[in-house]
Amino acid sequence: MLAACSFHATRPARISTGFRRKAQGCEERATLGNAENTGSTPTGLRLRPTEETKRSAGASLQRRLFEGCLLALISFGLLQAATTQAATRRATSPNFVILFADDLGYGDLGCYGHPTIRTPNLDRMAAEGMRFTDFYSAAPVCTPSRAALLTGRLAVRSGLCSDTRRVLFPNSAGGLPAEEITLAEALKTKGYATACIGKWHLGHRPQYLPTQNGFDSYFGLPYSNDMDRVADSKLGQAVFLDPKIDYWQVPLMRDESILERPANQATLTRRYTEEAIQFIRRNKTRPFFLYLPYTMPHVPLFASEKFLGKSRRGLFGDGVEEIDWSVGQILDTLRREKLADITLVFFTSDNGPWLTFNEHGGSAGLLRDGKGSTWEGGMREPGIAWWPGKIKPGAVSHELASTLDLFPTFLALAKAPIPSDRVIDGVDLSPILFGTGKSKREVFFYYRDTELFAIRKGPFKAHYLTQTGYGVPKPEKHDPPLLFHLGHDPSEKHNVAKNHPDVLADLAREWERHRLNLVPGKPQLDARLEAN
Repeated sequence: MLAACSFHATRPARISTGFRRKAQGCEERATLGNAENTGSTPTGLRLRPTEETKRSAGASLQRRLFEGCLLALISFGLLQAATTQAATRRATSPNFVILFADDLGYGDLGCYGHPTIRTPNLDRMAAEGMRFTDFYSAAPVCTPSRAALLTGRLAVRSGLCSDTRRVLFPNSAGGLPAEEITLAEALKTKGYATACIGKWHLGHRPQYLPTQNGFDSYFGLPYSNDMDRVADSKLGQAVFLDPKIDYWQVPLMRDESILERPANQATLTRRYTEEAIQFIRRNKTRPFFLYLPYTMPHVPLFASEKFLGKSRRGLFGDGVEEIDWSVGQILDTLRREKLADITLVFFTSDNGPWLTFNEHGGSAGLLRDGKGSTWEGGMREPGIAWWPGKIKPGAVSHELASTLDLFPTFLALAKAPIPSDRVIDGVDLSPILFGTGKSKREVFFYYRDTELFAIRKGPFKAHYLTQTGYGVPKPEKHDPPLLFHLGHDPSEKHNVAKNHPDVLADLAREWERHRLNLVPGKPQLDARLEAN
């Protein structure tokens, strides 16, 4: 809007200059015409202007004064309008950015203790904002975690989880149900521009794509980058140890059309970043919501030439360090465009590291297990919130929080209504972010697919079922449940159930309250498209 105001404000100046030149030309022609009529125009002779010339000059001066006054009034009016709009914009309509890594572990960033992966931009983001120590994804695998993030609801309520097919695949028939309200849809009721840039994984059929779920535009992969594997690629995990772009036929899409197949995965982080910057600049005069779910560091791992082979942590580190660069570029854009003080940015990951891929998977640090499991390493994630002038720099929160909470937090800050016709599992994080109070979240439920495996309340976590992320076909039941004090034992090594029967009884009551309030959604992950 300001750019448009500047354009219109300068146009009268150009018109005024043109009028001045035209008036001067008339005066010169009138003077020369008078000299020609006298028949005498000696060099250096100053001709006396006629009364007509004087009147013409006076009229020209009046026009110039009028135009100058008009220009001043227009400029003042436009400036006042722009100032008023900017003040209102800053007071009532913050921007929101979610930067969502894929399969990043709790221990994979410098600010979370990794010794060899360099993440200076994320470290700075944490130093300028808030770092969470107890932040959780709502599920231990891709599809249900993304559904929960965008709806503020556990994936079991939307049907986007399954005990047989844990995520959506290229031959899946289902996707995000139309009756679910996404964060993008809710923010659009308040006039937000919205964009999804990156991995979607909530349905690739037209009715399930981002553009049908509240996003004005979409650029990215419809599902995981390890899908659509070609038949003649290397077998087993060997294909991931030396990945080639042509080993997978995963498409890169814009809105509802395929741009590139196979997607050049080495360029994805860079291209996502460029798209994000363009979106921010296009919408800098209106509130916007940017959702950027990165493809990396999910296997197969790729990085652009600038980052390939540069990290001490190998190819996995290359991918993470390029994401760190991307975060820096986005935050720098917000600073340059004078948007930092009206933009809340949140960085986290969809689930823990894929440990079965060894060096091509990440690290959960001191936490137990990784992706696919309800042990801490599968769902506790890095969480960094950044909002200069609003969030106290260098803050560290030990409060319980989750990706589920971003939905109600953003809507509350945007003054958008939170849906009242359904259960919302998230809570508003504003008291934590702005230092005005404690977390509203008392309990966190750990779902693996459709089953509740564990519950946390305060520092205590009870496991009713346990199962490692991959490789073990059935869960192990525990009666009495395993109980860990996560403040004392974040690695979940020491079962203290026999010392705290009162805690187990309290957690059992929380389970029962949750069960009575649970209506599972229609399953979306099991149905398959008919083969061609």
